[in-house]
Amino acid sequence: MSHRLMGAPSWRSRLFSFVLKRKFKPMMSADKLDLPRLRQQLEQQAKNQKIDPEVLIEAVAEEKVKGEWQIPEAADEQSCILYCHGGGYSFCSPTTHRPMTAALAKQSGIRVFSLDYRLSPEHPFPAPIEDAVNCYQWLRDQGIQPANIVLAGDSAGGGLCMALLLKLKRMGEALPSGALLLSPWTDLAATGASVMQNESSCAMFYAESIAAGGAIYLAGESTTHPLASPLYGDLSDLPPLWITVSDNEVLRDDSIRLAERVEQQGGEVELSVWKKQPHVWPTFYPFLPEAKVCVRQMADFVTRRLA
Repeated sequence: MSHRLMGAPSWRSRLFSFVLKRKFKPMMSADKLDLPRLRQQLEQQAKNQKIDPEVLIEAVAEEKVKGEWQIPEAADEQSCILYCHGGGYSFCSPTTHRPMTAALAKQSGIRVFSLDYRLSPEHPFPAPIEDAVNCYQWLRDQGIQPANIVLAGDSAGGGLCMALLLKLKRMGEALPSGALLLSPWTDLAATGASVMQNESSCAMFYAESIAAGGAIYLAGESTTHPLASPLYGDLSDLPPLWITVSDNEVLRDDSIRLAERVEQQGGEVELSVWKKQPHVWPTFYPFLPEAKVCVRQMADFVTRRLA
């Protein structure tokens, strides 16, 4: 396993973490979580975001697949990145993540399909996995070969990417060429030591937020079901993974243990642990300089896997 420890945070990152801890984190407490209000606020904020005008946005709304293409100039139609957004399986959308995913499309030169999967509690487990499988098969039906697809996702979306890999393997489907995971949520049982150790340092979540979010998504299903918590799945014979996480977030150990278990089962993993960054900081592109660095690294992984 390739393991890198990144340097100290920038002043912008420190300031942003300070604001998140005081404005966003209280909204994530189990007794204050108001999903309709949170969704509305995040979507409203997303309307003011700017993306590179050279990246074309094309909405897709078919019977079994919803989302959007983010297409950089001169991109071919034979390869793509399938992106699964985070948000605890309960909030966020392709729109909220568009600045980062569009930047990834431009810097890699590869089209991104940002999946708009169904959200809980209206559509609990396994609805997002069904949507991800349908999307993967839809991409293949368009002539895109598995070797020309890279999965990517943050937080719950990172867990969804892992669940998709495990589901495709069970189905006997050819797997994509790799997966990018940003602070993936891989253990809904919340057994990682960092859940409690980093509760005070994490800019976005309390320990209780993890259990509460898992309960909303699972709707009674076991917290250790491999497709809900891929940490407990068969992690052998997977394509190369690229994982990044912060050392002070509650989900730190979801990434570290995933990387360790994949390597123990013969897989290839690149793991980067950054110092004192907010959860899924690359999604705060372009405000954070660390986000810009990380998107460049993501684009590099994509081009290496699709070379």
